[in-house]
Amino acid sequence: MVALVVGTILNLINQGDALLGEGHLNFTKLLLTFAVPYCVATYGAVSYRLRAPRR
Repeated sequence: MVALVVGTILNLINQGDALLGEGHLNFTKLLLTFAVPYCVATYGAVSYRLRAPRR
């Protein structure tokens, strides 16, 4: 969910003109802009779970 919100905001900032039809849309950048926040959030969650004390 976080990656979807952050990715959307970043895409609007980075490629807003292309998304609004005023420029060329780069699909590689579009996909990477969603993938990076997803990877960061997943890495953080997994790291926390691996380091958290077991109950």
